[in-house]
Formats: sequence, C-alpha cells, structure tokens
Amino acid sequence: MADNVNVAEAKDYRKSAVVTTAVRRKDLRIPERMQAWVLVGADELTLMEKPVPQPGVAEVLVRIDAVAVCGTDLEVISHGEPALIQGGMPFNKNFTPGHEYMGTVVKLGPGVDEFEVGERIAVEVHAGCGRCERCREGMYTACLNYGMNYGEHDKGHRANGFTTDGGFAEYAVNNVNTMVPVPEDMSDEEATLIVTAGTAMYGLDVLGGLVAGQSVVVMGPGAIGLMGVGVAKALGASPVILAGTHRDRNRLEIGRKLGADEVVNVSEEDAVAAVKRILRGKGAHYALECSGAPAALNQAARMVSRGGRICLVAFPQEPVPVDVAHLVRNNIYVYGIRGEGRSATRRAAALMAQKRFPAKLIHTHTFPLAQVPTAIQYARERIEDAIKVVVKM
Repeated sequence: MADNVNVAEAKDYRKSAVVTTAVRRKDLRIPERMQAWVLVGADELTLMEKPVPQPGVAEVLVRIDAVAVCGTDLEVISHGEPALIQGGMPFNKNFTPGHEYMGTVVKLGPGVDEFEVGERIAVEVHAGCGRCERCREGMYTACLNYGMNYGEHDKGHRANGFTTDGGFAEYAVNNVNTMVPVPEDMSDEEATLIVTAGTAMYGLDVLGGLVAGQSVVVMGPGAIGLMGVGVAKALGASPVILAGTHRDRNRLEIGRKLGADEVVNVSEEDAVAAVKRILRGKGAHYALECSGAPAALNQAARMVSRGGRICLVAFPQEPVPVDVAHLVRNNIYVYGIRGEGRSATRRAAALMAQKRFPAKLIHTHTFPLAQVPTAIQYARERIEDAIKVVVKM
C-alpha cells in the first residue's frame, strides 16, 4: 500500500476526468486482458493483468466506469473477512476486491434480455444462490451457501468483491439480478452511491419500512449514516436526528443538507439527553446505528421509546456488554443487517433518480485506477475529511 498521497496528482485527475468520460462511453470494444488490483497479503494490493471474464447464463459483462471505496473493502484488504474465497481467506488467491461499482453493459450472457449492450447500470453485491431457504425468502444477503461457488462446492452463490472478483478492475461479470439502470443525467460518481443508499434503505425496511411521520435517529455520519438520513427523509420520517462527534462537524452539516431536522454533536451534549430534549421527553420510534462505537447499542436502547426498534448497520471490533434487561423490559427490538437485501437497492436507486435527496454531497474525492492504494488511504485515514472516495476509470 502507498505510504504517502499525492494531492496534486489527485486534483489534476479530477480536472481531466470529465473530458475522458464522454469519449470512453462510446467505446464498447472488449479487450482480451484487463488491468485489475489483486489482493496478495494483508494490506498488500498489486496491479496485474487478468483475462477479461466471460458472462454465463443470466450474467452480463460490465465495463466498470467507477467504483467507490467502502469501509468493508478496508476490512477485507486488511483482515480478509468477510471475504471468502475457495473456502478460506482471500489472500494470495488472485482475488480482486471492491464492490460498490457502476459501469456499462458490454456483453450479454446466454438468454439475457433484461439489459442491452451500452446500458449504464449500478450493481449491488449479492446474487445469492437462489436455492436456499433465505434466498427464497428474499434474504439473499444472508444466503446459507455464502462462498459456495467453486469446484464441487459450486451452489451458485455470488457476492462480487467478497466471494468472487469485484470492482477494482476494468471489467466484471454480474448476475442480472444484481443490476439497476442508471439514468443518463446521473454522474458515474453518484451512481456508485446507489448501493450505499440501498444499505440504508434495507435498514429502514427491516425496521418497519413505513417511517412516514415517525422519528428516526441516525447514529454516525459516515457514508451509510448520511444516506440513511437522506432515505429516511425521502420516506417521510419526521424528525430525522443525526448524531456525530466533534470530528464529524462537517459531516453533520452535510447531514442537514441531506434532510436532517436536528443534528447532535455528542462531544458537546449527551446523545441520549439530546434526543429526549428534541422529542420533548419521549424516545424515538427508530434508531439506525451506523457508528460501530462500543457504547452505541446501549445508547440507542435509551434513545428509542418502549416498543422502539434499533437496526445495527455497523459493529465494534471487539465484543461489548449489552444491557439486555433494558431491552427486554422495554420491549425493544434489535435487528442486524448485512448489505442491501430485499431489492432495497432498486428502491434507493428510484429515490436518487427522482432527486429526492442530494446523494452526491457525500462524494468527496476521485482517483484513477492506477491510484487505488491512494484512494484506500484517503478513505481509511479520512484525509481531507474524505467521506466517499471514488475510483474513476
């Protein structure tokens, strides 16, 4: 990984990216080989040549036009999990990470008529196996055959960037079930945010879906938290309260622009007391926990009212104590989600296409494919207060 970042090069690239995009969109020729970043050891990526993959039944070949760096990418690159390649850790297996990408359909697999060559699309991660109990229930992000896609163990599961090659490359193969159309007036960079908004939508869907007129607290103004604010407001939630730390001052202001009715700086005010103050002594209907802070679940349990619901999108690195008695006595429901299930990405994409919230506000930095290690460093270290860092081809 790169030790230093080149800010001047990054700024020069941002200036030239607009010019090259229009030219590239018209060129749909497919080479035999492509550039792709491969995970070698922990925190070790190498730019290599790979054969361009070929689509099978119910698949298309996507020319990747842009890919965003997600916090889970950082976990995969450093620790391996939750990626699972050939039944084990993803290191030294010619695996390409990256999962929040968009691009252009350049080749159709046998029998595919859901999309056309030249169509712009964004992707979600999980195709699932389609045969297990969870997939049949629409919970394909909880597929019981996760990682079973190799040799005699191939049960059809696919999760690009986790169990199959992902988006830090020039091309990738996607199942038609994982793709959503991108409107022409949406930029490539903004389209990479569709899957992030989809995760927020899935969280609200699990909490109950019908949030109009009800209060939602979003804890943690990272990319998913900020999208949670935008989606909740677009669905009619009121009030939407966003909580963050002193370090998150700029992000809290972005949260206001995305629709937060109130923001709470927990470095200056007790988070639970602030929510009760805003809600006139009552608790919130829902809490969307996106911070991963060790104390967050216990705080969320005291932010919601009796019968309230909490969705955990993030989690701490180590086990933490939880006041289970408080949860039980107050009939509080706690849910955990993985990814963007139940076609939530499609619904989030619809809200973004209708411009119901300005998702592009969270895109802060752009780098070319050759500078993926720099893009990852910006995201990991929050250089220049990076929120969503995008790699543009």
